[in-house]
Amino acid sequence: MQATEFETKQLLNSLNTALVMIDRQLNIIYVNHAGEALFETGSKQLFGHPLSECFMPESIDTSRLRAAFRRGEDFTENEVKLCFKDNRFVLADLTVTNLNIDGQPRLLFEVKKIDQQRKISRENLQHAQHYAARELVRGLAHEIKNPLGGIRGAAQLLEKELPEEHKEFTQMIIEQSDRLRNLVDRLLGPNSLPRLQWSNLHQALEKVRSLMNVDASNAITIIRDYDPSIPDIHIDQDMIQQAVLNIIRNSVQALTENRTPDPQITIITRIERQMTIQGKRHPLVAKIKIVDNGPGIPSAIKDTLFYPMVSSKQNGSGLGLSIAQTLINHHGGKIDVDSHPGHTEFVLYLPIDRKEPTNE
Repeated sequence: MQATEFETKQLLNSLNTALVMIDRQLNIIYVNHAGEALFETGSKQLFGHPLSECFMPESIDTSRLRAAFRRGEDFTENEVKLCFKDNRFVLADLTVTNLNIDGQPRLLFEVKKIDQQRKISRENLQHAQHYAARELVRGLAHEIKNPLGGIRGAAQLLEKELPEEHKEFTQMIIEQSDRLRNLVDRLLGPNSLPRLQWSNLHQALEKVRSLMNVDASNAITIIRDYDPSIPDIHIDQDMIQQAVLNIIRNSVQALTENRTPDPQITIITRIERQMTIQGKRHPLVAKIKIVDNGPGIPSAIKDTLFYPMVSSKQNGSGLGLSIAQTLINHHGGKIDVDSHPGHTEFVLYLPIDRKEPTNE
């Protein structure tokens, strides 16, 4: 029995997979309901418009699509990050199939969003890798600190036996030993547990913003977009300030070195519901987004961005983001990052615990 056109459309619209069809001019000529949800707009606003209009530059490889038309080749890409014009990001598996409809060549996109469980598994793996890297660094740091103390002590004893004109060399040994010890201490990161208090999250953010505005050499505009409905959170304000400050300083350095025109950093707060962090489900989570319009993060370091000593900045220590990650981990939270040229977005997630009533 042959299905009618109406029945075919009903079937396609019932699918959870987003379907998008384009013609040889790379214009959209069909989307199903899941496709409309993907673009977050109706089919009438999509029909006849170039596919590239919906995405950020370089998110869609139009040359590859034209080659697929010429050669009649199908292709599949896994874990593709689709970057929409409204700065949304979707991680998806993408299949492109050549079709011939009424004698006209068409390309059909099947876009399958990567499900939440897969995302959680990847986050757990990244968390385990970060923990393993930090433990390795801690072990090496302790091995370095012990002989450093001996070298410094020996230099001090030797200094007492040397004539005055040779003491500059022992002073050099002592100074460099102290410098290495300070570096090792920074590599070890914050070891103290957070001193948690019920606090307004925006107070901590405002202190960071005020600190950045004090710097007269900083010509970067900092924009606030706060959600006043976020309740008090059980946090260590100093630790949260330090984590946010490290990320913003990173953004400032990237914007400055790149000489970004009209540089901006936006701090956004929102509430996220029913979120899993480090394998634990939280009904409410506070979300802090730090967005800049800089050059983006080099792809070569994206996977190791939070590891100690990883940096793309001139004279960068590579410790700021690693320390920020550790501080947020102390609160049972996590940090995500999305980046492409012109838009880098760090997102800090902090669980919101229920505040128990106190008996007066």
